[in-house]
Amino acid sequence: MGVILNKKICDNAEECSGIVACPTGALYWDTEKEEVAIDNSKCVDCDLCEKACGVGALRVFHSEEEKKKIEEDIANDPRKVSDLFVDKYGAMPMKNSPFDILYGFEQEILKAGKIAVVEVFSDDSIECLLHSIPIKELFSDYDIKFRKTEITKEIKERYQVEKLPSLLFFENGKLIGKIEGFYEVEKKKVLLDKIKEILN
Repeated sequence: MGVILNKKICDNAEECSGIVACPTGALYWDTEKEEVAIDNSKCVDCDLCEKACGVGALRVFHSEEEKKKIEEDIANDPRKVSDLFVDKYGAMPMKNSPFDILYGFEQEILKAGKIAVVEVFSDDSIECLLHSIPIKELFSDYDIKFRKTEITKEIKERYQVEKLPSLLFFENGKLIGKIEGFYEVEKKKVLLDKIKEILN
């Protein structure tokens, strides 16, 4: 029956993936207001925009009851758009971030001079940013060097990486620990315990 936009977490970009995915123009860029806009009279309930939205800001409803439930969910949603711009485990590194994708693995990690942690990922493994755990919440108690890097054949084979994303822990150039797989916010304590076991 239509689409609802959660403006709390929408980055309101003209390049909105939902607009690109919409086959009818129900979702479009309003050039006057400079914002993502919706014309539900054109919506055909195809769900393509909802699937295309990487942060879950677009929700399709198929009944008035479902619409009411989605509106309640949005009203109670504590998240905000700034949550999109925090470096998180299992998410693409932010542009111009100190955690940007690294290229000099040998120099940056193996010769770091302190314990270094590298998050290994691939575009296929990246989870929704809003369901990922902020890096600062994982490593605020530790004096470490943290970087992200895309998986390579060499890294995969040398460190036997089987699941992505993965956290690899190094000291003096040697691998001292490894945590594999994605952890949502609800599993933060489990991940923190694993990190503590390696670093303490």
